Amino acid sequence: MKKIISIVIVDDHKIFRTGLEVVLNGISNFKVIGSYSDGKSLWQGLSEELPDIIFMDIKLSDETGIDLTQKVKQKYSSVKIIALTMFGEIEYFNEMVNAGADGFLIKNTDILELKKAVVNIMNGENYFAKEFLGYLNLKINSSNQKTIDVNLSERELEVLKLICEGFNNNEIAEKLFISAHTVDGHRRNLILKTGVKNAPNLVMFALKNGLIE
Repeated sequence: MKKIISIVIVDDHKIFRTGLEVVLNGISNFKVIGSYSDGKSLWQGLSEELPDIIFMDIKLSDETGIDLTQKVKQKYSSVKIIALTMFGEIEYFNEMVNAGADGFLIKNTDILELKKAVVNIMNGENYFAKEFLGYLNLKINSSNQKTIDVNLSERELEVLKLICEGFNNNEIAEKLFISAHTVDGHRRNLILKTGVKNAPNLVMFALKNGLIE
């Protein structure tokens, strides 16, 4: 029997929160164990039961999702956090990454992407909505883009491009006809060579510094 993935939703819009809860509970092996409108109610819920994943809105009534993400990660490092964003909130990407977010989804996402994001993150990877990455790339390319010389192999550049397109290790392995273990090794080397902390930082670094188009 597959493990039930427990989920908490934090969003101050009740209609959205209720709708997301219905959708997630309709996915096999997903179970929403808490739905909260602010940080205060979230902390009360976490004191009673820890979820596997929190869907975190960036803007809340009592504090930002950025601050709340950082506090949750500091106290409960095992809990994964997926940021829920609108296109107009792209500027908060770096701050959510630094706070410890494991993934980013646009609020108008579909069921398949919701499921894929949760599964990827539960497998120890990150997940970025492709629409989000495309919009982020457009915003960066329209500004003053930096360039930096990083000595990456052709294969590392191929892996980096696919990471930035939102593919997970298994999908990258299939596309490049290599093992998922090899992909993971390339991912670690990319993080080491660029000096970033994690995959979300790696994506932002690659886009800002012209490592990929």
